[in-house]
Order: sequence, then structure tokens, then C-alpha cells
Amino acid sequence: MRLSAAGWWQQAVVDTGRLPLLAALLAFLLTFLVTRGITRLIRAGRGPFRDNVTPGGVHIHHAVPGVLLMVAGGFALAAIPGTGAAKIAACMVFGVGTGLVLDEFALIIHLADVYWTDEGRASVEAITLTTAALLMVLLGSVPFGIGDAGQRATVGWTVWILAIVADLLYTVVAFAKGKIRMGVLGLFVPVIGLVAAVRLARPASPWAKRFYADKPAKLDRATRQTARHDGHWQRLLTRVQDWIAGAPDRGGPGRGGG
Repeated sequence: MRLSAAGWWQQAVVDTGRLPLLAALLAFLLTFLVTRGITRLIRAGRGPFRDNVTPGGVHIHHAVPGVLLMVAGGFALAAIPGTGAAKIAACMVFGVGTGLVLDEFALIIHLADVYWTDEGRASVEAITLTTAALLMVLLGSVPFGIGDAGQRATVGWTVWILAIVADLLYTVVAFAKGKIRMGVLGLFVPVIGLVAAVRLARPASPWAKRFYADKPAKLDRATRQTARHDGHWQRLLTRVQDWIAGAPDRGGPGRGGG
């Protein structure tokens, strides 16, 4: 028997308790896209937004209202019971705040206005990885399989705990090898973390500096592998990022950093 659209929505989203997270994710993505659109207009000197917000000569980055909205939304989520409209609204407030903050994630890391520089790409990376992680949760994945009670009952507590520890180790090694994206995805799909853990590290990663320093042949292989990967996939990813979020300035920081 085929479900109607309303029936599918009720069964797949509402009854599974995924509506609050979906609302937060949609608010998060919409906020990022609108914010990037506005900042790109400011940089180009077009549209109704001609300059940054600078009351009293102080440039107020949009991460500031973002933090305030995250605080308000987070405490509201903790205080509001159930999954009613108020809870959904709080989730959306939190999603909006998170979108504003992560859009300036690179500025927080560098403690400098790197919004329109190559370093500013870290913000787009943060948005991308957060979106991927939330989509996996919406599709039913849970980090380390912690919420899978059926698996615990099938394989037993010992095997289940060992699997979680192994997944955590894969993730830590992936991060140490400079494979951040695969490490994050490995939290949800262990085989991705395993692949990242067994492959050669990126040459500038902490793992390479610690274990490849006295192994020039291995470091050379890692360098060539990274160059091949970046020459294809990173170039493609960069084009997509620039299309969505705008290309960095080549002559220094541009206008419109918040």
C-alpha cells in the first residue's frame, strides 16, 4: 500500500522524532546561504547592503548575533518539554545561530578577518561537514552506533564496546593523518574511518611529522599521493565551494566579512 505525502511525512519524520533536527538543519542551511548571498553583495557593492555593520566604528561580525541565538536556542531547547511547535521554533533559532557562527568559523580559528581569503575556506569546510553529519543522523546513522540497542542485543556488550573503541581509534588516527573529512564521516560509517587510518598521512599532518621524519621514502610517497588527490578532488571541491560561497580575494581581505 502506497503512502500519501502526508502519510510518509508523519511516518518517516514526525513519528521517528526527526522533525526538530530537520527544522534545525533547514534553518542552518538557509541562514548560511542567505548570509553568503548578503556578504557577496556587500563585497560587490551591489544591492541594498552596501557595507558591514560598524556601530561606533566597530565591525560587528555576524558570529556575534549567531552566538546570542545559539545561547537562546540552546537554553530554550533544554527548558521546553516535548516536541511541539515551541520546541521546533527553538531548534530553528539554534540552527540560525549555528549557521551564522560557522559561516565565520575561520575567523574564530585565526582570530583575524580572513573571511575572503584562502584561510576563510575553513568556514565552508565546517558548514559542509556539519551538514553531512546531520544528514547522516537524519538518515538513521548514529556516531559509533551508540544508540543501536538491537546491535548490542545481537552481538553482546563486549563486542559492541570493542567496535566503538575501534571506530574511535580509526577516527583519531584519521584526524592525526590530516584526513579531517574522512575522520568526521568515519564517526558514522566506520569503514570510511578505517580507510583513512590505513592510508598514508598527508605530509603536513601531525602523524607525518612524527612518524615520517626519518623515513624519506614514505614521506615522498605520501607527498605524491596527496598531490594526486588534491590535483583532482580538491580542485573540484574548491570550484564547488567558490560557486556556493564565493571565491577568495587575491589581493587581500575583501569587504563583507560580516
